[in-house]
Amino acid sequence: MKIDDIKALEKVLAGDFRSIEPHLQALDKHLILRTYLDGYTLSEVDTKIWQVLRSNRAAFSFIKRGNLVNLTRWFNFIEDNYPEIQEEIKARDAAAKAKVAAASKAGGSYNLALQDTDKGVVTRFLPEPSGYLHIGHAKAALLSDYFAHIAYNGQLRLRLDDTNPSKEKQEYQDAIIEDLAMMGIRPDSVTYTSDYFDYLYEMCIRLIKEGHAYADDTDQETMRDERFKGIASKRRDRSVEENLRIFEEMKKGSEEGLRHCIRAKISVDNPNKAMRDPVIYRCNVETPHHRTGTKWKMYPTYDFACPIVDSYEGVTHAMRSTEYTDRNPQYQWFQDTLKLRKVYIWDFARMNFIKTFLSKRKLAKLVDTGRVWGWDDPRMPTIRGIRRRGMTINSLRDFILKQGPSRNIVTMDWTTFWANNKKEIDPIAPRYTAVLQKDVVKVTVTGAEAPAEPYKSEKPLHPKNKNVGTKQVVYASEILIDQADAKSFKDGEEITLMSWGNAFVRNIPSADPIPTLTCELNLQGDVKTTEKKITWLASNQKLVPAELWDFDYLITKDVLQEDDNMEDFLNPNTATMDDAWCDEAAAVLKKDDIIQLERRGYYRVDKGLDDWKDGEEGPKGKRLVLFCIPTGKTGPK
Repeated sequence: MKIDDIKALEKVLAGDFRSIEPHLQALDKHLILRTYLDGYTLSEVDTKIWQVLRSNRAAFSFIKRGNLVNLTRWFNFIEDNYPEIQEEIKARDAAAKAKVAAASKAGGSYNLALQDTDKGVVTRFLPEPSGYLHIGHAKAALLSDYFAHIAYNGQLRLRLDDTNPSKEKQEYQDAIIEDLAMMGIRPDSVTYTSDYFDYLYEMCIRLIKEGHAYADDTDQETMRDERFKGIASKRRDRSVEENLRIFEEMKKGSEEGLRHCIRAKISVDNPNKAMRDPVIYRCNVETPHHRTGTKWKMYPTYDFACPIVDSYEGVTHAMRSTEYTDRNPQYQWFQDTLKLRKVYIWDFARMNFIKTFLSKRKLAKLVDTGRVWGWDDPRMPTIRGIRRRGMTINSLRDFILKQGPSRNIVTMDWTTFWANNKKEIDPIAPRYTAVLQKDVVKVTVTGAEAPAEPYKSEKPLHPKNKNVGTKQVVYASEILIDQADAKSFKDGEEITLMSWGNAFVRNIPSADPIPTLTCELNLQGDVKTTEKKITWLASNQKLVPAELWDFDYLITKDVLQEDDNMEDFLNPNTATMDDAWCDEAAAVLKKDDIIQLERRGYYRVDKGLDDWKDGEEGPKGKRLVLFCIPTGKTGPK
């Protein structure tokens, strides 16, 4: 081999074993009478080829077996004599092992003993672009990414399963890719099932010609009943010629073709109903495909396309939720019958949460009927929804990976989910103050220590983390407090004004609501002795208007059953909003900032003052829009 040929191998040696085997043999032959690939000392090409082989599990495992004597000799010689070129690989391997150990320690066991990983690992994430990704999709995506890129030095393929044009949109397709990127998932390739429509068409013709599929015009209700009872369709024994003819009519979208579907000829009465002659092709002429337009009048089903394209694309391990377990024999039947490369399947339990449904059809109905603001509504269990509610990406990844790829199906409470998030945001969330505008109470501050003129003082944004920064706090002889706090006071009671000091309550009027009262400062008082520590705002500052939003569950029942009517369990009141004033330091907040309002909780900024478009602010004017973030103690109200 010439040196330029060897240099060119750096890119191709990262593939699976089947693709790199001839190149390994060529290297072995090249090294028959050589110690190094080029020259008589360690060269750059020796370093790069060794590193790429060491990074490829398939190549590394094969070399260590010693079948290629010269290549193994060279590989071991470099390994033993040049430890400096191995540091990056050792560090990466150690980090991967640490992540596996940490994930297992946290609750998820990743010791799955996946088959034939020494030959390379290729996983895939296979969403249908018929809606936005929800938290269940996040688990499938993160697990596939984990086994491809962390547990093994493999590849992750993203394939958009666009086989049903009636439900799919370019909007959903783009959103899926964006949401994966937001979660830190970077697939090695992006493909579409529609890329393989010609190939799948040929595979279906093969099944028909070999007697493994037939055209059926049985109506849907009868077909469902026959499959349930194990009764053969009257069309099951049609001739190959007749089935091929009708399949072409389906392709044309003719009147006869539209009456038919194609069914795989597997079994009539198998105890596993997924094996009872499933439909593998059906017509759709009403909706143009968002990528292929009107080229096709018929489309393959997921059950048919999935095992065929998985095999064709080089997927080695398909991670699927347990809802597909009954279909695993069907998946294998297509690969065996068509004599395709085998793909291993690992089932994991999907994530279920109380008072939540993850059906895209039901979620789409909420969007379409205006029950929520959109797919990114903070009440929605979509990735965008929980992000808009205030979940950080690190917390989301950490929570899901802690669940691991277990097959045990459980329904979780949201409190654990949000408690995980609080641990991340609490140490870094800056503190601000808010007072509700409704029935706000004006308080006159008296006493020898009361400020004659308003003044500002620099205070930390976080009491335990100076790196968060500081803000200016305004002190004045007139302050604003919440009506609820004022109603809890007794005349003469000593309270604490947070970030200022103690004060005695004076002159509480008997009116309801209370319009005003007086506080006499007592800054020498011990804040540890007071029962009530309240937030306040000096009225003599540029107060920032804000909307404080909180949200409840969308449904009232912990777990919806299959026969439950969703409409019967929709929560009629799922969002509340209070107008508030925030301290002037909050004017700098912008979209996606996460803060804590003292005594109120954590909030994500949905809109800062500068996030409003011209004319968008309405009669209220520009204001902060803050969404309350659950802490895990109580979940939503």
